[in-house]
Amino acid sequence: MNILLIGSGGRECALAWKIAQSPLTENLYILPGNAGTGEYGVNVEGINASDHESVVNFAQRHGVDIVVVGPEEPLVNGLADALSAANIKTIGPKSKGATLEGSKQFAKEFMIRHHIPTARYESFTTTNVDKADAFLESLRPPYVLKADGLAAGKGVLILNDLAEAKSELKQMLSGKFGTASSTVVIEEYLSGIELSVFVLTDGKSYIIMPEAKDYKRIGEGDTGLNTGGMGAVSPVPFAGTEFMKKVEERIVKPTVIGLQKDNIPYKGFIFIGLMNCNGEPMVIEYNVRMGDPETEVVMPSIESDIVDLFCAVGENRLSEKSIVVSNNTCCTVMMVAGGYPGSYNKGDLMTGFEKVNGSILFHAGTKLTDKGVVTNGGRVIAVSSLGANKDEALSKSYANVEHIQYSGRYFRRDIGKDLDKYYQK
Repeated sequence: MNILLIGSGGRECALAWKIAQSPLTENLYILPGNAGTGEYGVNVEGINASDHESVVNFAQRHGVDIVVVGPEEPLVNGLADALSAANIKTIGPKSKGATLEGSKQFAKEFMIRHHIPTARYESFTTTNVDKADAFLESLRPPYVLKADGLAAGKGVLILNDLAEAKSELKQMLSGKFGTASSTVVIEEYLSGIELSVFVLTDGKSYIIMPEAKDYKRIGEGDTGLNTGGMGAVSPVPFAGTEFMKKVEERIVKPTVIGLQKDNIPYKGFIFIGLMNCNGEPMVIEYNVRMGDPETEVVMPSIESDIVDLFCAVGENRLSEKSIVVSNNTCCTVMMVAGGYPGSYNKGDLMTGFEKVNGSILFHAGTKLTDKGVVTNGGRVIAVSSLGANKDEALSKSYANVEHIQYSGRYFRRDIGKDLDKYYQK
C-alpha cells in the first residue's frame, strides 16, 4: 500500500524507518521530510502541510491509502478533516479531537468531566486578571502558567516567585505568545517525576505502546532553558506493572470512553504526559501525536508491524490486534546546534555517518545539499540504540555520537543518569 507521512523532524524519521520495514508498504512519501527520511521513502517538497487541498490532491494522485500526520499543528488546523472528507484514511484526529492539544482549557475541562486525575486549575483572560492574582495567591510555589493554545512548545512557565508569576501572567495575556496566550491556564504544581505514555486508538479500542522518559532542559542535571527534547529512555524503570495498571484504569480507559461520550471521533495517537506522584499517576497534558524525541526510542522498541496496526485503526478493528515489545532498553541522545535553543547556525556540513555502528540515526534538523548533509535546525540528529539494559544502550549511543561531527555540535552527557536509583532497587 501507499503511505504518506507528514512532517520533517526526528519523530517523522523514526516513523519512516518503522513504516519502511513493513511488508505492507509499497511506496512511502514523506512531506517534506529531511536528509534522513529520504533513505526510507520519497521526500515531497513544494507542498505545505497547511495547504490541505494540495495535500489531498497529492494523496489522490499517488493512490495513497493511509496518511500519517506527525506534528500537531496540521491536526489542530483540520488536515485530518480534509483527508477524511476525501475518504482517505488518516492516523491523526480531526480538529475536534486535536483540541485536546490545541487548547489546554479544553483538555482540563475534559479531564475534570471524565474524572481523570490532574492538577487543580483555573483559566483566565484579560477580563478577570484580579481573580487570577487571587488564585495564584492561593497556591504554593512553584506556579505553573500555560498558554491555552499552541505556542511551539514554549507556552509553559514554571516560576518560584509570586510577583514574577503575576507579572508573567499579564505579559502572556498581553500577547507574549500571540493569540495562544489570550487565555492562560494556571495550575497547581505537581511534584514527582515525569514520563510519557503513548496510546494508539481507533476511537473505541486502544493499544498502549512503550512508555518513555525524555529530557527537556538544555543543560546537564536538568538545568537551563527548555528545548524540544535532548534525549529519551524506554522503558521507564519507575513505571512498573502496578503503576501502569493504574495508568490504564484511571487514565487511558476513561480518556477513550470520554471521547466516545463526548462524540469526538478519534483515530490516531494519544500522547499522555504524566507525573508519577509517589506512585500515583496524574495527567499533565494531552498531545494528539507521538512525542519527539520519544518516538526515537518507542519505534525501535516495537517489534510488531506498525503499518498493520495503522490499517486496523483505519478499519475500526484495532480490538483484533496486540503489540509485541522488545525486552531490550532503547536510549536516544539528541545532538543539537551550538546556541540552541537560542540563536544557532544552519548549513554546517556533517560528517562521520559511515563510521556509525550499532545505533540508528534519526535525522531531525538536517538537509541534503550538493556538498552533503548539513544542519538545518536546532535539534539536528538523534542517535538511538538498543541494549540489554540502559547502560549498554547508552554506551552505544554515546560511542556513535563521537563519530558525528559538525561545527558547534552539543549534546547532554547525562541522559538517563537520574534513573540509576530506580534500577538499583
